[in-house]
Parts: sequence; structure tokens; C-alpha cells
Amino acid sequence: MILNQPHPSKEQVRALRDRANGEAVAMLNLLKFRERAEYEDGRASELSGKEAYLLYAKAFRKLMEPKGVRVIFAGEPQGLVIGEGSELWDEVAIIEYPSAQVLLDMMRDPNYQKALPHRNAGLEGQLLMDCQSKGVAFTL
Repeated sequence: MILNQPHPSKEQVRALRDRANGEAVAMLNLLKFRERAEYEDGRASELSGKEAYLLYAKAFRKLMEPKGVRVIFAGEPQGLVIGEGSELWDEVAIIEYPSAQVLLDMMRDPNYQKALPHRNAGLEGQLLMDCQSKGVAFTL
């Protein structure tokens, strides 16, 4: 079973902190946008979920690119080639961080916190997978 959520649990943050060994990490983002943005403070908005998320994404890149964070890939799923499913994600992205610690530091950064209302308003849910490339089939 997969539980689609917009935020990590305390246990997930703890596991990432425990793994913070200085090696680069790639995060696979599976994003599902709301039809209309819903801001937690109740403000009215005519933005779509994707438009609100794009405000967050712009602030994220401005803050994180100087810290060595790279967008490896971002795109919109076009359909399933193998397997079956009733609903696709709206967007996928692979973001590489120089280390897990950079990601953890980002979560506490006041400038990042200022961008979060747009992320939260735009996302219906998200899966974020911590990936390593060592020893996997495509790197052998």
C-alpha cells in the first residue's frame, strides 16, 4: 500500500538524518497537484495547484542551486508502458543534493519556510524517495 502525503513523518526525517553520511543523494519526486490551490491560512486564490507549486519551485531553485542542488530530470508522465494504474502522477522530478545534510538544512531554512505555503497549497500529495546509485543494475 502507498500512502500519498505532502510532508515527511518524524520517522522519515529521522531515517534521513541517520543516513546523512556526506554522500550525494537523489530524491525521486512524484507530484500530484490540487485542481485549485488551497492555502492553509484561508486566503482566496485563483491559482491552480500547479501554478501555486511553481511559485514554490522558483523559490526552491533560487535558494538551493547555490548550495549545489541540481534538477537531474523533471517531466510529465505520458502514460504507462509496463503495468497498470488508475491514475498517473502529474509530474516527476529527480533532484540531486550534495548530501542528505543539505536537504535537512533546507527544511529548517527560514527562506525555504517562506516558500512552503505555495508548495502546501499546490500539492494534493507527494511521494519522495531517497535513492542511491551504488550497486544498482543500471550502474554496474
